Amino acid sequence: MTEGQYESRELKERVVEINRVAKVVKGGRRFSFTALVVVGDETDRVGVGYGKAREVPLAISKAVDDAKKNLFTVPKHGTTITHEILGQFGAARVFLRPASEGTGVIAGGGVRAVLELAGIRDVLAKSLGTTNPINMAKATVDGLKNLRRPEDVARQRGKTIKEVLPLPRGYDAAKVAAAAEAEAEPPADLAEVPA
Repeated sequence: MTEGQYESRELKERVVEINRVAKVVKGGRRFSFTALVVVGDETDRVGVGYGKAREVPLAISKAVDDAKKNLFTVPKHGTTITHEILGQFGAARVFLRPASEGTGVIAGGGVRAVLELAGIRDVLAKSLGTTNPINMAKATVDGLKNLRRPEDVARQRGKTIKEVLPLPRGYDAAKVAAAAEAEAEPPADLAEVPA
């Protein structure tokens, strides 16, 4: 896809957290605001940004600009992610697991915002470390950036995509091998007939 096609897709923004912070100066405290914003096209691109300013709207616009600079493409398998992954950033650890269709996004706070704006519809997420929204959002981004597509893994290993993909649930290798062997052997009554 060309850069022009990416730009034509509408980027949606979601404010995850606004925090008032103080700087102590000679005359007292000087307050400013920080904003954590997630930007994505709800298809496959997402980015997280952080901005700080004396007023809230200015902090949000700075965060949006930062998020647009950090956009990246998420590998997906249908409406979910390609495989399980543990994203880490600082003390935050976010575990992401693919889910069957219709499950929805099972996640909270900043993690949910990142996953929804990345266009992921079915996923299970669990925060295992700190509850700091900035680090949780960045840990989610780390997890999504480390996802790999089956075709990339197959190319690296020199195998076909079918060999790389996990076997379907209920797949019994012994039964499949026995069935293949039975097909290869001629029936017993034909084997006894002399040529």
